[in-house]
Amino acid sequence: MARKTLTALIGINRAAARQRIQERIDQGKVVIPDRIQTHDDLSKLELVDEVSADQPEATAPQDRSKVFVVHGHDEAAREAVARFIGDLGFQPIILHERANEGRTIIEKVEAHGDVGFAVVLLTLDDEGCAKGGTPVPRARQNVVLELGYFIGRLGRNRVCALKRGDLEIPSDFGGVVYEPFDASGGWKLALSRELKAAGFEIDWNKVHE
Repeated sequence: MARKTLTALIGINRAAARQRIQERIDQGKVVIPDRIQTHDDLSKLELVDEVSADQPEATAPQDRSKVFVVHGHDEAAREAVARFIGDLGFQPIILHERANEGRTIIEKVEAHGDVGFAVVLLTLDDEGCAKGGTPVPRARQNVVLELGYFIGRLGRNRVCALKRGDLEIPSDFGGVVYEPFDASGGWKLALSRELKAAGFEIDWNKVHE
């Protein structure tokens, strides 16, 4: 694909190439470094810009029938979320239920990360603080790591964080809306809304059962 683009541009004279570059500059699509001075340099810049623009964005495969459940030590919360996801007709992916096959934990996460959505349970499992501070409740370190992993892999709109109790939120996640994992079950409606917004088909009768 890049070769075709380069071949097409070779036939363009310098005046036309310069005009195209200027249009891109005006649109804010090209930044001209100070070191570029000559027509030849500008033509090379145009070629580089065309090639990079022609490349498709890398996207991770997603299966909207599966939802990854990231959890810590709160088994009751994990089972409640997994059961609800199953009731909605989707397959909950719980890592420890999958075969290791000689892989590390992160390799297993990557292997089973082809999901359409991730639910991250932030529960009162650990304690931590800055040096010299007072320890406060926080989620397990693996939960925080996997939260960041799925935000990077799927995008924030395909990750729902459910927070149980009063615990420390990772600083980089501060300001991002999370849902309380409440005893009344209100989290089910909140999670269903997020799944719906991410393109999942939701049977609202099952949500209110």
